[in-house]
Amino acid sequence: MFQVDTMSRQPVYEQIIHQLERFVLSGVLKPGTQLPSVRSLSMELSINPNTIQKAYSELDLRGVIYSVPGIGCFVSENAVALLGEHKRENLGLLYQLAQELALAGIAKDEVLHTVEQAYSAHDKGGNTI
Repeated sequence: MFQVDTMSRQPVYEQIIHQLERFVLSGVLKPGTQLPSVRSLSMELSINPNTIQKAYSELDLRGVIYSVPGIGCFVSENAVALLGEHKRENLGLLYQLAQELALAGIAKDEVLHTVEQAYSAHDKGGNTI
């Protein structure tokens, strides 16, 4: 399920966070779903268990997952809503990028077409994750 690129500039724990968020938003992981244990995911990915724990702790702080001592970690009931709000903050980045594209002379139609393609892929169930 998870894949990490140890050669990436992005830290492994951030890769795990990003993938888990995508799995939740795409419906692969539904509220109440139990996540793989730190130990099993560590063995599967051949990475340090502390790295997995760091990712899980960050997601727990954000409210995306919750842990039950002695049982494991689960996707929270309001994970999709929390992630949606978190992603909404990226609209400011989109605004800045659109300004940069305009300054670079990229046509508005081309930018809008790209955004429409992304939404169309999502609407058709395309996996752009």
